[in-house]
Amino acid sequence: MVDDSEQGEKELDLVGSYFLKLWRFKSKRAAASSAKDVEMGNLDNEDEELEEEEESVPTELDTLNSSGGFSIVLPDKLSVQYPSVNLHGHDVGVVQANCPAPVKRLVYYFEIYVKNAGAKGYVSIGFTTEGFNMRRQPGWEANSFGYHGDDGLLYRGQGKGEAFGPTYSTGDTVGGGINYGSQEFFFTKNGQVVGTVEKDVKGRLYPTIAVHSQHEEVSVNFGKDPFLFDIKAYEAAQRAKQQTYIERISIPQTASYGIVRSYLQHYGYEDTLHVFDVASQSSVPPITGIHDNGFNEHGVYALKHRKILRKLIKDGQIDDAFGNLREWYPQTVQDDTSAICLMLHCQKFIELVRVGHLEEAVDYGRTHFEKFYSLKEYEDLVKDCAALLAYEEPKKSSVGYLLEESQLENVADAVNAIILSTNPEVKDNRSCLHSYLEKLLRQLTACFLEKRLLNGNQGEAFHLRRVLLAKNS
Repeated sequence: MVDDSEQGEKELDLVGSYFLKLWRFKSKRAAASSAKDVEMGNLDNEDEELEEEEESVPTELDTLNSSGGFSIVLPDKLSVQYPSVNLHGHDVGVVQANCPAPVKRLVYYFEIYVKNAGAKGYVSIGFTTEGFNMRRQPGWEANSFGYHGDDGLLYRGQGKGEAFGPTYSTGDTVGGGINYGSQEFFFTKNGQVVGTVEKDVKGRLYPTIAVHSQHEEVSVNFGKDPFLFDIKAYEAAQRAKQQTYIERISIPQTASYGIVRSYLQHYGYEDTLHVFDVASQSSVPPITGIHDNGFNEHGVYALKHRKILRKLIKDGQIDDAFGNLREWYPQTVQDDTSAICLMLHCQKFIELVRVGHLEEAVDYGRTHFEKFYSLKEYEDLVKDCAALLAYEEPKKSSVGYLLEESQLENVADAVNAIILSTNPEVKDNRSCLHSYLEKLLRQLTACFLEKRLLNGNQGEAFHLRRVLLAKNS
């Protein structure tokens, strides 16, 4: 049977372990970035938000998967001709791009220029799936879409077209695009949008062009040259639509005020909280019943202590922070092999290295790291700290992340959460890990990813930094 003190230590260490995971994640990311920088000859690496793996984009026409002689792709791989006489409906010359349209973006777009409409002007532009019948016009088969030049009709999955836009012929520039935000295809003629149609296909789609009468010749632009259509203005307009919809949603003033206030409470920013309250008195109605991790605004748990400890850690005064913890909340450091003790001992070592006291750092490491080396879950992090001694310029090394401000922030946040978890009113220690503001942002991200998943995992990824740093146009 586990007694209350052992159970309490276990729960406290669960909080500390969370922040160790953040440390370990940053360690792995720093190591990966360092390897890439060495390969590229760039050691001045900054800690940037991880981007998704870059997608392949169409660059030319596919010369291997052809329509059997009914079209000829010219040597530039960006032009196609129809050399034969059209005899049957299945004698179409269809050419796809060399890879499908990228999906992890708001909009994809390409254009064609009709050099010669030929005998009948049976030119078309559209999107088709892998395995499409390369002797049929895009739109004539299931899971394909095509805007046809001879009649201006839109075909989507059947031989019968529907009224859509004007015809196009020699000298015209026509474009086809996918709006992943609205899940629509759109087509343009000579720089103007002709129309849109619902995109009801979830799979990957290939930009596709077709020719079907003698002497027809078309060239394609996948973005190497400027488009006639202003795609950047179109994207901006689509984002503006999204923003207009968002801004129509009414949020009570007290809600945003309460969220910001809870953030300041959670992290112990007592002085800023006081200034915020004073500044808000004339513009925000009084709020009653605000809670943050189980305690109300009139009894903010350990706010002054948490403020002092955060400042000590941020200033590198780890011994003083340790001493205050032992005095004020001895249960948090009772187990000298706990995650929070590891973080504080490591930070003390890091601070000694930072100021160049290397001999003292070696002695400190020998005294305090030995007990952690025997614990496999801590071994890699302790080794990262010890590795600082191996470099003349540790800040430029693979473990240089330890000397960044964010490492101090992580330790300070861990101590803050540990203290919050000692509040007897807290029922679940996991509630101490994040403020309500952070929980809201996580929920926002989860909703965005769920929406994207419902769209076949197509559309832009959600990058919070991009949203926060976006300039108002």
